[in-house]
Amino acid sequence: MQPVARHHAITRLLRTGTVRKQADLVRLLKAEGHAVTQSSVSRDLREIGVLKAADGYVLPSTDDARAGGDFTALAQFVRDLRLAGPALAVLRTSVGAAQSVAVAIDQANWPEVAGTISGDDTIFIATAGAREQAALVRRLRSLFHI
Repeated sequence: MQPVARHHAITRLLRTGTVRKQADLVRLLKAEGHAVTQSSVSRDLREIGVLKAADGYVLPSTDDARAGGDFTALAQFVRDLRLAGPALAVLRTSVGAAQSVAVAIDQANWPEVAGTISGDDTIFIATAGAREQAALVRRLRSLFHI
């Protein structure tokens, strides 16, 4: 099956019930006729932006909600904020969460953000200068309570 069809199936399954383990998701997808492996499901989850929380998987917020500043589901993954010069902020997350948080920040189109680069648990957020950095810091501290 096409990755798009799997992505839709994964999103639907995660919305309709709590999936706690990838093995459970693999089993559910196979029961629906999808040819999947743990590796393909892991890749799909990463591509969709799904995060693993204590009580199961968390779907990313919709683009409209992110643009409005709804980062509630992602807040649990943000750990620390540090500044690196007058135009760079470094946001630390739980392992594996940086890409999803960075995508949400990029999709929000905040005027103070020039761009992001994410690793596994670290996001570099570039701003045009010190004024924009200060605005970003206020926004991040407010959203993520850091």
